[in-house]
Amino acid sequence: MPRTPISTTDAPAAIGPYSQATRAGNTVYFSGQIPLDPATGDLVAGDMTAQARRAFENLKAVAEAAGGGLQDIVRVGLYVTDLGQFAAANAVMAEYFSEPYPARSTIEVSALPKGAAFEVDAVMVLD
Repeated sequence: MPRTPISTTDAPAAIGPYSQATRAGNTVYFSGQIPLDPATGDLVAGDMTAQARRAFENLKAVAEAAGGGLQDIVRVGLYVTDLGQFAAANAVMAEYFSEPYPARSTIEVSALPKGAAFEVDAVMVLD
């Protein structure tokens, strides 16, 4: 099955040998989005809430570039450097998704690229 890379300037450019997302058939696989400002490439300032919002905005931009939206996402993975911030990350996710919610995992990691405190990846299915 052919793979089609997805790219948009409304989300940060890939910082390695990968695509922002890749479509295979009707499924779109998203690379992780950290809270980088797409205009500057800099990590946004602020707490977990600010970082999670920026990362979800980046995810939303890539979803739209792929021809869908957050409502088409069936699975998300959240990565946090402090699981004590779970409630804050959860509250921000609730701002971006509505029922039926996508499946999700939340994993504490020791570090994320560029010193981020939050990262999100996803899988989206389009009609």
